[in-house]
Amino acid sequence: MPTSSESAGRIAIRAEGLGKEYRIAGGLRREDTLRDVLASSVGSAIRRDRKSRSNRETFWALKDISFEVRQGENVGILGLNGAGKSTLLKILSRVTAPTAGRAQIHGRLGSLLEVGTGFHGELTGRENIFLYGAILGMTHAEISRKFSAIVAFSGIEEFIDMPVKRYSSGMYVRLAFSVAAHLEPDILLLDEVLAVGDLPFQRKCMELAKDLQNRRATILFVSHNMFSIKSMCDRVIYLQGGKIRFDGPAVEGIDLYEADCQLGPVPWAKAEVGDAPIGITGVMVADEAGAPRSVFDHGERMRLRFEFKLLRPVEAPNFVVAFVRSDGVACCCYSTELDGVLIDVSPGEGMVELLTPPLSLVAELYTIQILVRESGFQKLICAQVGANFHVRHPLLDINFGVFHEAGEWLCENEPCPATLRTPAMEAAP
Repeated sequence: MPTSSESAGRIAIRAEGLGKEYRIAGGLRREDTLRDVLASSVGSAIRRDRKSRSNRETFWALKDISFEVRQGENVGILGLNGAGKSTLLKILSRVTAPTAGRAQIHGRLGSLLEVGTGFHGELTGRENIFLYGAILGMTHAEISRKFSAIVAFSGIEEFIDMPVKRYSSGMYVRLAFSVAAHLEPDILLLDEVLAVGDLPFQRKCMELAKDLQNRRATILFVSHNMFSIKSMCDRVIYLQGGKIRFDGPAVEGIDLYEADCQLGPVPWAKAEVGDAPIGITGVMVADEAGAPRSVFDHGERMRLRFEFKLLRPVEAPNFVVAFVRSDGVACCCYSTELDGVLIDVSPGEGMVELLTPPLSLVAELYTIQILVRESGFQKLICAQVGANFHVRHPLLDINFGVFHEAGEWLCENEPCPATLRTPAMEAAP
């Protein structure tokens, strides 16, 4: 029986020179139709096929990826969209084969990469538990023994005999994660799918992941939620352009990732913005006195200064600053138009500064999104990620909602005496 120190020294995952190449077919004109193809002679069809093959371009989603993960490590995989994070997990879980290099897995592997992977839409939730469990490597007897626990964890007992094609995406991921978790894997690969579940279920999943961690399971965790990465992982691997840019302590890797995210486009607004007439060129987050800060106590004020460049005239632009929680919840926003402020800008460079009221947000990680709309909250003409900041409080977290402000309490129509000192009172400004 190996000792804990021997187990800790074992390699759970080893990647050596991993690369994944995809081909992007070219050669055929976009306007080609079925009639055009059928009308062509055999000779021209052959020539077109040769030309198409010769014009194919290749794209390396991953290139020269090498690392080791020891048993019991929790490693976060970070990277902007298209960096190769999901491709890496697919190779490690043997969903796809690498073009170059090799990956070695030592131990029982469980993975949850995409919502509903392994499910059959026409089968019920009950039937899919046995199907998906078998795909993951569980025996029929093992699934039967754990069936009640799997269903209870998923929280969809009343829908378990309904075909899963009628499930919402949240129900899909609940059931899929529950099956994968009860595999009791030595190694668990998690993609961003947990973001589909609601907040209570996400917390339940995180608790289960921490329980696996306590049992020295190895976890590779892909997420854009830095709060989850910080709470689960001591180490991160940061991918950039299909290559490893950083492999080391979580705090340093997250700082690099957040710096690269700054001033990037807000994902949901890319199609709406188009050719933006204005762009944010610099952001500074500071305390009320103007000293740069990224962590604020509940009740402190924040000073946000951002610089912009106007490429062509915009009449009375409406600058909007939104605070978005790490789970994607939009918590509050400030608007020059709502606050009765008119900013007269002309083509060239400019600067706007916002001093917030005392922050009443609960303790969490927040992203600042800077939006610019035409007057009257009309067309969106700019949407960029500003920066991240943390709100700190010893008690108030997301279990208390989005924000907390003190209320006025009356006892028998008189102000109630404040005699009880609580952590919340101690932290109040």
